[in-house]
Amino acid sequence: MPLTAAAQTATGLGSLFSMLPILLIFVIFYFLLIRPQNKKQKETEKMIAALKKGDKIITIGGIHGTISSTKENTVIVKVDDNTKIEFNRSAIASLVTEKTEKEEPAKKSKDKAVEEKTDTDKSEDK
Repeated sequence: MPLTAAAQTATGLGSLFSMLPILLIFVIFYFLLIRPQNKKQKETEKMIAALKKGDKIITIGGIHGTISSTKENTVIVKVDDNTKIEFNRSAIASLVTEKTEKEEPAKKSKDKAVEEKTDTDKSEDK
């Protein structure tokens, strides 16, 4: 039995509607996962390319230091008065800015205030 034109059209629309959820999931994944990660990767590459002498950095291993010199693929980081370590540029996690330095003491003072509050609450319970 050959299908009529109307039946063939209905079959085509049915397969389109069955593919719609898969396409929708792909679009959601693109905007929630893939696109933001690509943006972040481009920003990181831009930051690594712009490193210069005197910049304060943090490595992916958590080492804090100041760049004392740069090479094509590596940077030499001064971590103490007489200590210098050479890292690949890809090992640099972030550039420390003044804003970051100001936020850290604020967090520490908040933590101390929370600790003091819990200490006073415990002493009141006794």
